[in-house]
Amino acid sequence: MSLDDSQDKLREECGVVGVIGSENAAYYTYLSLYALQHRGQEACGIVSLGVNGSPESKRFYTRRAHGLVDEVFNEARLAELEGVSALGHVRYSTHGEKRESNIQPFSFSGSLGHVAIAHNGNLTNAGSIRKSLEEDGSVFRSTVDSEIFIHLLAKNQRRRMEESIQIVMDKVEGAYSLAILTQDALYAVRDPHGFRPLVLGKKTEKDANGNSKDVWFVVSESCALDLLGAEYVREVEPGEIVRIIPGKEPVSTFAREKKPHKFCSFEPIYFSRPDSKHFGLSMYETRKKIGRVLAKESPSQIDVVIAVPDSGVPIAMGYGEQMQKPVEIGLVRNHYIGRTFIQPTQDKREFRVRLKLNAVTSVLAGKSVAVIDDSIVRGTTSVKIIRMLRDAGAKQVHMRIGSPPITHSCFYGVDTPDRENLMASKHSIQQMCEHLGADSLAFLSQDGLMRALGEKAGGSEETGRFCMACFNGKYPTDVQVNT
Repeated sequence: MSLDDSQDKLREECGVVGVIGSENAAYYTYLSLYALQHRGQEACGIVSLGVNGSPESKRFYTRRAHGLVDEVFNEARLAELEGVSALGHVRYSTHGEKRESNIQPFSFSGSLGHVAIAHNGNLTNAGSIRKSLEEDGSVFRSTVDSEIFIHLLAKNQRRRMEESIQIVMDKVEGAYSLAILTQDALYAVRDPHGFRPLVLGKKTEKDANGNSKDVWFVVSESCALDLLGAEYVREVEPGEIVRIIPGKEPVSTFAREKKPHKFCSFEPIYFSRPDSKHFGLSMYETRKKIGRVLAKESPSQIDVVIAVPDSGVPIAMGYGEQMQKPVEIGLVRNHYIGRTFIQPTQDKREFRVRLKLNAVTSVLAGKSVAVIDDSIVRGTTSVKIIRMLRDAGAKQVHMRIGSPPITHSCFYGVDTPDRENLMASKHSIQQMCEHLGADSLAFLSQDGLMRALGEKAGGSEETGRFCMACFNGKYPTDVQVNT
């Protein structure tokens, strides 16, 4: 096992935002990116579409850079992003190098006019499509699969936009939730499997003449709508193309091929904020249910339940509720560690976890403790947490995990280590327990996860709504390793 714990959590690739119908479009996008910052902390960007001289002449205004939202944008920079429509993106790279040209949203101009695009997900056939496009003369400016959408749309730009998008959807495979901005419309597009979430919202505001108008939003998570004071309208359906024009009701078109729904099971386990709702589920209530099911499957002789903050908290609440044991704050997280924290030398790596987490001795001393986390990836952090709990006086440490063992890599927009670096892919649960130094270790079963997600336990891969590939290796699409 690697001793480096800096990537001992699964990471989402990105979050997308689209706004149309307001002079505050860029500012609303900026606020939404704040709400979606957990989905990507490497880079962010906003593209707005504004009038350039005359009403007939429009241009994109762009600000993209590496850094967090509050590092990239300020009041002056937002003021430069003119127009009544905008796209935003936060990124954590799963595919593509860390360089300026990979930061979204992307934009281009052609016979379709000005088009910008923001993408959340990962294409599983990106390698072969890119090779074919390059052989036909396409020149790529980035190394990310998201740019493929631009080149495919450009090849069909003499058609109506909805038809062009349908043609693109016929060709690409994998996960993609898209916000696409054109000269007169905002489009929301979700892949036919529906891997990644995408929701619609709106709010009513007054224009300069005091007349009411609807502002429409497309966001990766509903929590962004709460920040904006916007109404949650609905989720974009898998395979749906929603066209939004100011002053009109959204119009829907669908992909020509219907596919089984395969929502990412890690969105409700970990990725989405607990105050969001997706797939017809409250993320908070679902995590509590995961904890209750986990307690039924794997009870423990304990005095107290604690969580690995912050993602394990709702699961721990459900576990303690079912076990009828108190849930206490046994680990305190330091929220003020910057991304540029100096990497420790090998003999000082233990300070990384202690800088992020500290144990509460009064809660732990002399107690048998159930410590709840959402997942184990490499296991390096879990080793140090268990050691920390014992140093604080815990008599016994029983680790409970709110997901099944992660045994396979994800190819749908999650930054999973290579399979050989996944602890559960090479070790039995007993071996993992011994390596971690716990008194016992148990994971949520796949059937238990299905029950917590409202699915029929024991259901077939064909009928289940959720993708479980990282737990069982049964991928919903053909998978190519992108190079």
